[in-house]
Amino acid sequence: MESWLKQSGVSGLDDLELADFSDTGRGVRTLRRFEEGEKILTIPHGVLWTVKHAYADPVVGPSLLSARPPLSVDDTLATYILFVRSRGSGYDGLGSHVAALPASYTSSIFFAEAELEICAGTSLYTTTKQLDQQIEVDYKELVVRLFGRHQELFPRDKFTIEDYKWALCTVWSRAMDFKLGDGDSIRLLAPFADMLNHSSEVEQCHVYDVLSGNLSILAGKNYEPGDQVFINYGPVPNNRLLRLYGFVVPGNPNDSYDLVLATHPMAPFFEQKHKLWVSAGLDSTSTVSLTLTDPLPSSILRYLRIQRLNESDLAVMVPHQSDAAFEKISDSNEVEVLRFLVESISSLLDGFGTQLEKLEEQLAEGFYTPEGNAWSAAHVSLGEQRVLRLTRKTAEDLLAAVETGIGNKRGLLSTPAQCAKCKKVSVQLMRCGRCNEVKYCGRACQVAHFKEHKAICRAIAAKNGSKRD
Repeated sequence: MESWLKQSGVSGLDDLELADFSDTGRGVRTLRRFEEGEKILTIPHGVLWTVKHAYADPVVGPSLLSARPPLSVDDTLATYILFVRSRGSGYDGLGSHVAALPASYTSSIFFAEAELEICAGTSLYTTTKQLDQQIEVDYKELVVRLFGRHQELFPRDKFTIEDYKWALCTVWSRAMDFKLGDGDSIRLLAPFADMLNHSSEVEQCHVYDVLSGNLSILAGKNYEPGDQVFINYGPVPNNRLLRLYGFVVPGNPNDSYDLVLATHPMAPFFEQKHKLWVSAGLDSTSTVSLTLTDPLPSSILRYLRIQRLNESDLAVMVPHQSDAAFEKISDSNEVEVLRFLVESISSLLDGFGTQLEKLEEQLAEGFYTPEGNAWSAAHVSLGEQRVLRLTRKTAEDLLAAVETGIGNKRGLLSTPAQCAKCKKVSVQLMRCGRCNEVKYCGRACQVAHFKEHKAICRAIAAKNGSKRD
C-alpha cells in the first residue's frame, strides 16, 4: 500500500510506519520528532474514498448512479469497498488498501447475544438491536435495487449480508466527516490515515482542504521517535465508541445516556402541546443526551412541563407559544414533572441486566477478559448507569427544593428568597411588576433575565388576571 500511496503523491510516509501496539493494536508509529501543529501526512484527493470517486469509476459508477432511490453515502462507500475487494485485477492501488483493512470488527453489531446482554438496559443495547434489524432491511433493498440487477458486477457470494455488515463497519469506524463552505459536508476514507488510533489527549488534528480536496494530518501533540501517532475523534461516549469503532475508554468522562421523550398523538390536547414543543425547539418525540456534566438538560424539563400542562394552563400558555423559553409553570406542574422523572429514571435503572455495584465488583476482580466484547459491554453499562443515577439525584434535589418552597408558602418553613438571576439572598429584593412572582436584586438582573422569563411572566400575569375576573 505504501508504494502505491507514494506514487500517488502522498507525502510524509518516509517518517511513519505501521506497527502493532500492545494497548491499541495496529497503529502508526513516528520515526522522527514532531512538534505539535507540524504537518505529518498529506493525502491527495485522488486516493481518497468518496462518493464522487465511486460515481466516477468507469466500471461500477454507472450502476451506482442508476440506483433509485439513490443510495445513501454509507451504502455507496460500503458497496464500492466490496466491489474493489471482489475484483481480481484493475484495482491494485485501492485493492492494496482493502487488503490492509481488518478482517473483522468488534463493533456491537457483531456481539454474540450473551455478550450484548451484559449491557441490557443501555441505549447501546436498544440501538444495536434496532441497527441489526435495519441492516437486514437495507441489505434486502440493496439486493433488489442494485445487486440483483447487476449480478455481473456484484456476485452474490461476495456480497452477502455478512460482507455488507463488514463494509458498513469499515465505513463507520474509519470514515472522516468534514463540513464544506457551502453548508454541505463530505464523508471520506483516507488510506493509511485510517490506521491512526484515537486519543483524547491530543488536539483534533485532521484537516480537509476544500480547494485542493487533500487531507492533512497534523501533530496533535509533541512526538518523539517511536511514539504512536494519534488523532482525536472528539468527545465521544462509550456507547457510541463501541457501536461505531469497536472499543471503549474506561472511566470515559464523555459517557452519556440517550433519553427518548415521546407523547402519543392521541393524547389529550396533543395539537396544542405540539405547537408549544415546536416553539421551544423540541418535537413530540425528542431524544436528549444526558451527560455527566449536564445530567438533566433544561430541554427535558421544558418538554415534560408542556407534556403535563392541564387545560387551564394551556389556555394561558398557547397565546405565548412564540416564546420558546419556558420556566417553571407552577408548583403543582413542577412537582408532577419531577416526580414522574424520578420514577421513570428509577424504572430505567431497574431495567439494567447487571446493577452498577455488581459491575464495578466484576470489573475489579477481572471477571471479564480485558478488551474483550463482554468487558466493553460492561463498561458501557457502567457509564450509562452512572449518568442515570446522577440524573435521578439531580431531579430528586430539584423536587425537594420545590416541595420545600411550597412549604415556605404555607408557613411551614422559612428560607430566604433569592434573586431569580444571580441567586443572591442577602440583599433587598424587588418583585417583577408584571407577574408579581419572581424577585430580583436590581434592574440589571431583571433585564438580563427577561428573555428567559418573559414567556412565563406573561402566562402568570394572564392567569392571575383571569382569576381576578
